[in-house]
Amino acid sequence: MFRAIIALPRTVWLLGLVSLFNDSTSELVYPLVPLFLASVLMAGPRALGLIEGVAEATASLLKLISGMLMDKRGHAKVWVAGGYGLAALSRPLFYLASSWPVVLLLRFADRAGKGLRTSPRDALLASAVDKDRRGLAFGLHRAMDNAGAVIGPLLAAFLLERGIPLKDIFLWSVVPGVITVALALSVKESPVVPAENRIPFSWKLEGFSPAYKRYLLVMALFTLGNSSNMFLLLRARELGLPEYQVPLLWALVSGVAMAFSVPLSALSDRIGRVRLILAGWSVYGLFYLLMGVNGFHVILLWPLFAFYGLFLAATEGAEKALVADLAPGNRLGAAYGWFNLIAGLMLLPASVLFGGLWQGISPLAAFGFSAACALLAALLLKIWVLRVQA
Repeated sequence: MFRAIIALPRTVWLLGLVSLFNDSTSELVYPLVPLFLASVLMAGPRALGLIEGVAEATASLLKLISGMLMDKRGHAKVWVAGGYGLAALSRPLFYLASSWPVVLLLRFADRAGKGLRTSPRDALLASAVDKDRRGLAFGLHRAMDNAGAVIGPLLAAFLLERGIPLKDIFLWSVVPGVITVALALSVKESPVVPAENRIPFSWKLEGFSPAYKRYLLVMALFTLGNSSNMFLLLRARELGLPEYQVPLLWALVSGVAMAFSVPLSALSDRIGRVRLILAGWSVYGLFYLLMGVNGFHVILLWPLFAFYGLFLAATEGAEKALVADLAPGNRLGAAYGWFNLIAGLMLLPASVLFGGLWQGISPLAAFGFSAACALLAALLLKIWVLRVQA
């Protein structure tokens, strides 16, 4: 496998480095936002759910638009570099936030940047390799992305332990953000879609297979139970984890995902994407059920969150590789756009509903609902998505 990884194209490696530095920045800020809201701005789970849901759902529309425009024009670099640039600009500005609506605006800008870059970047990755190496390529990208997600929380934990105020830590995101943009600008691309195969901008799903459309519906169901990961960090803090250890816990998740993303995603090239996704979604359902339970010792959070890292490693690359497997080659941008749009739009009801169930009923009600969505989606993926039409 080592030789296969080394032999991956320069585009795959460069986009991996971009994600490594971007996530070093993002994950420096990300685990601190729920702490900042709760301890500095005095906002609760319902505000957190609204912030994450609105930011993710609204910005997700850009994932579809950027993907469709990429199909029309054939090039992805402008969307990739612009998206990373907008996100890098927004994160240091958390230092100036004095209320939760300002946090909402900045999280929206950050996610809008993700919306601009994600579908074109995924299309670049999918088109850079043959079908039998897509799992490996997306696995390497996710591994490097998660490597950055280890560095960021570790730095955040170090700065918190040193007594640096939460607001001041946001300013540390400037340096890796600049490096991210510089690397994104250095990507050299050929047209993802040749001129003779380009198609006009369209909001319709014409030209996509029934299996792809069913996959979108099942992803919508899964995402309805996949609310913001910030709730996991808030729950860990509520269960007694010291504040300075919260970023370390998220670093553990990213570390496990980093270590297993390549071998598990590459495994999907051999055993099939669906089998691996099914295993990952089942792990997710069990994890969420356990997180809703009160009374266990706080030390058990560490193996539980490592368990969650395995879910990410098994699914992140395989889910995106399956999109390319089910979509026509001249519509990869739109295919990833619809995939990301559906997942993003469902985050609004998912996060708002999760926050409402938590605050209005109990944590167990919220986490149990998420687990049920995941397990039902896994069942439908197995028996319905890839079924042969009579």
